[in-house]
Amino acid sequence: MTLQKKVKHISECFVRPQNDLSQDTKQPIYLTPFELPYLNLNYSQKGLLFAKPPPENQDFSITVFLDDLRRSLSATLNHFYPLAARLTTRKEENPPSYVIYIDPKNSPGVKFVHATVDATVSDILAPDVPLVVHSFFDLNDAISHDGHTLPLLSIQVTELTDGIFIGGSVNHILADGTSFWHFMAAWSEIFRSKEKNGDCISRPPILKRWVLEGYSPITSLPFKHHNEFIHRTENPQVKERFFHFSSVAVSKLKAKANEECSMQKISSLQAVSALLWRCVTRVRCQPPNSETVCKFVINNRCRVNPPLSDDCFGNPVDIVKETTTVEDLMSHGLGWAALKMHQVVKNHDDAAVKKWVESWYKNPVVYKLTGLLHPNIVHIGSSPRFDMYGCEFGLGKAVAARSGLANKADGKMTMYPGREGGGSMDVEVCLLPEYMMALESDEEFISALKE
Repeated sequence: MTLQKKVKHISECFVRPQNDLSQDTKQPIYLTPFELPYLNLNYSQKGLLFAKPPPENQDFSITVFLDDLRRSLSATLNHFYPLAARLTTRKEENPPSYVIYIDPKNSPGVKFVHATVDATVSDILAPDVPLVVHSFFDLNDAISHDGHTLPLLSIQVTELTDGIFIGGSVNHILADGTSFWHFMAAWSEIFRSKEKNGDCISRPPILKRWVLEGYSPITSLPFKHHNEFIHRTENPQVKERFFHFSSVAVSKLKAKANEECSMQKISSLQAVSALLWRCVTRVRCQPPNSETVCKFVINNRCRVNPPLSDDCFGNPVDIVKETTTVEDLMSHGLGWAALKMHQVVKNHDDAAVKKWVESWYKNPVVYKLTGLLHPNIVHIGSSPRFDMYGCEFGLGKAVAARSGLANKADGKMTMYPGREGGGSMDVEVCLLPEYMMALESDEEFISALKE
């Protein structure tokens, strides 16, 4: 039923910063080695589901609500003005140069879409994510390089029968999860303040990009035309399902992992990720001597020295991985897997980050998305530490957080904070249907979900 629901677009417009940009803010924002490799990555899509006030509430008007969203978004873009811009490529022949940057002078604005769908909040909250959720987001097929002509951020507000979904599709080389939820928090803050100009926010973004000492902020790629590095892939058909880990369940997993390691340094996220790696690997029934990989996105802000603030707006992330054989992963316990992940994170320090950046400067590459995949991979993305449920827009606390179609593949795990807080987590698991069916009856996995 819900899978057949159709989203109807009612209107769309572009929202620009409320104030004109100063000369300083019109300067090019050059992309870094943290961002340029991901020009082929799809836009990041995250959103929040809210309950709509009941019909008897005469104070609520969807027209007024949308106007308030657009007004507060415009005021928020005074601070996050790169989101309203577009990418530009500057090519020169003598000497050869190919530079991609964010151009605030070219600022058509953030796309704002109003849509409706004949679906309910309960439809969306089903553990198996209904396909209609993909239609709650714009720019499903866009890759980061498309930001030359497409908006770097598109907001879609979808009106359900008894709810409202606010979904954001953001160019992944412009903002990682930390920066996207920073933007959402600032937008929420301005919306709730009802200030017309939103001049003051509690956490202004730091827009200056981090540059490795001794290197120019302007990076030239070794290409003459984008056809040399652009590569598009089709999203495979996977089943998406949410699993909830209560704070008690998370605490038990963390305690078990640390006890097996005889230490107290394994984090909750590492313990849950280790469980996912083990259980997904088991249900895939791969040969014992085959390789299994666990990759996860890691925030470099706190890794470099001196550390960067979480208010630094951008995409300063890396993908780190741990590799072992199926036999080793299955013959050892949860703590063994968690410890391997802990060590990978621990080793990703200032020296490791700067070594990687230097190596990229010597051999600049743009990744193909297929190169980031693996037939026996578990890929951990997003974070339960993001304050998603702190973003409110006059409708109370969100009922749920959801993601779009982009960047989904077999083995992708998207982490969310649990709505009740307290260290609880929600995990969106993407697997081929036969693997999902097996996971739902995996003894270790089901046992870990219980309090």
